[in-house]
Formats: sequence, structure tokens, C-alpha cells
Amino acid sequence: MTEITKDPSSVLEELGVTAVRLDLPFRLNHVNCFIAEGEQGTTVIDTGLNNEYTRGQWKELLEGRDVSEILVTHYHPDHFGYVGGLQQVTGARVTMSEIDAKAGAEAWQEEFIDALPVHYKASGIPEETTAQMIKNLRSFQPLVNPLPEVTRLFKEGETVRIGNFDYEVIFTPGHSDGMVCFFNHEHSVLFSADHILPKITPNISYWFHGNDNPLGSYFEALKKMKRFDAQTVIPSHGKPFAGANKRIDELLHHHDERLEETLQAIAEPRTVHATCEILFQRELSVHETRFAIGESLAHLEFLRHAGACERENKDGIWYYVKK
Repeated sequence: MTEITKDPSSVLEELGVTAVRLDLPFRLNHVNCFIAEGEQGTTVIDTGLNNEYTRGQWKELLEGRDVSEILVTHYHPDHFGYVGGLQQVTGARVTMSEIDAKAGAEAWQEEFIDALPVHYKASGIPEETTAQMIKNLRSFQPLVNPLPEVTRLFKEGETVRIGNFDYEVIFTPGHSDGMVCFFNHEHSVLFSADHILPKITPNISYWFHGNDNPLGSYFEALKKMKRFDAQTVIPSHGKPFAGANKRIDELLHHHDERLEETLQAIAEPRTVHATCEILFQRELSVHETRFAIGESLAHLEFLRHAGACERENKDGIWYYVKK
């Protein structure tokens, strides 16, 4: 292993990769996508939302380039949204995990959205809030369409070429069920997607579909990542930083504290919504409320799977209570 640099901010240049910082209309106000030139053409990692601003940015950045491959770390709109549109423009091959390819194809379909009010009711969410959350979710439909044709699926541990370097594909479920990261052994550099972020903790939510214990999967993925001991981390939000393992320890510690706070919140039976209000004692937008509900539920379900709490159904509403 060769340490590529002592300055994380210069890593991308040394790797021959260009960071593309795209603005987002949220409190998390940007996403980092990437462009790499190689013998087989241009590789793009993630694309941002499908809106006029993003389309304009990519048109300018990719002018004169032959885009042969789009690698998608996961299906969330800020990473996956313009993949289908960019594929139509470039004819590039799209590669992502099978789990997230399926999730990306289904998550904004009417059948999935129409099922959510039942889950929200079971979570104790007021009808007015439910209506606002559903409207917010539907607002993402034009930001992820057209959907891409996923022409290749990642395999755990395979090698992919990004620019002039090889990277191992690492499956890191948690933030999404099928998220992947890319690790270069030669220089100990990790493209961490939303698995490890430098300043904030990635949102780990249960979305009423897929993995029923995403926080448990996230812990396992963090522990698996520690074995690589990445010296330089290039995240999808924030700036490159040094020392993956130190940050992993901080993330694990954060969630230990959050789980203890969740247990205290359910000393008496509470709904998901009531628990969320205790855990998030600040004003949230409708978009942020969706994520706060999902994160609260992920912590509750982790505790239930661990045998630390019970879930009872009363008149169609779930109540969690510490054992």
C-alpha cells in the first residue's frame, strides 16, 4: 500500500478524478459526484437530481467527452435522479447494485406511495402530517425520471476501473439497502458515498420496505469497513478527510448514545411519531420530518430486534415500550 498524500484535499487530483459539487434544495445543500477519464472513456459516479440546474451543469462539464459508464452508489434521488436522463444523452452503461436498482425502479411508483398512509397511520402520524409527507414524496417523481436502464449489476468484491486505478466494490447497506463504496488498495483511498461522512451522521431510516433492521446492517457494514483501514475518505457530502476508522468509531459512539436516548423515550409505551418528537426537538421541514420518522423507526426496530423493547398493536397503531 502506498500512501497517496498527506493532504486529503489533493487526493482527487492525484487520482485523476474531478469532483462535481451539485447544489441541492435541502438543508443538506450539495452532493459530490465525480468524473474520471480512462482508456475506455469517461466514467461518472452519481448524477444529482434531474432538474434544469443539474442538466445544465452536466452539459457543460461533459462537453466533448465520451461518457461510457455511469456508476451509481445508491438509489436516493440526489445520487440517482439524473442517471436515466444522462444515460439517454450519452448512451452510457449504468451499473448499480441489484437491490438498489430494484428500489430505484419502485420507490416513486404510485403503488408504493399509495401504501404509505397505512404505515404512517400505524406509526401514529397525524393525518395532516401524512398528507404533507406524501405530497413531499410525490414532488420527487419528476426529479428521478426517466428511470435508467440498469445494464450491469455490481458484485460484492469485484474490481471496477475508475480513471486509471482499480477499486474494490464494497457493499455497505444501511443508508440504503444496496449502497456500494469503492476502495483503492494501492493508495488506501475510499469513495465512501453516504456510508461515512465527515461532519454529519448518515441518515439510517426504515422506509416500510426492504431491510427491516437497517441500523443493524449499518453497524455490520461499518465494522466490515474498519478492516480496510482507509487512510483517505472521499465522501458524497462534505470534503475529503483522513482516517476512516477514527470516523467509524465516532459514528458507532453516536448511535450508541442515540439508542440510549431512544430507550429512555419509550420508558412508557409510545408511537413512532411520539418517539420522534422526543428525539428531534427542533423545527423540521416536511422533507426532514420524513427522514426523522424513518430514523426513529430504524432505532426502535434495532432495539426490538435486540430484545431491548417490545412492540404492541393497539387499534392498528404500533406502540414501542422498553422491556
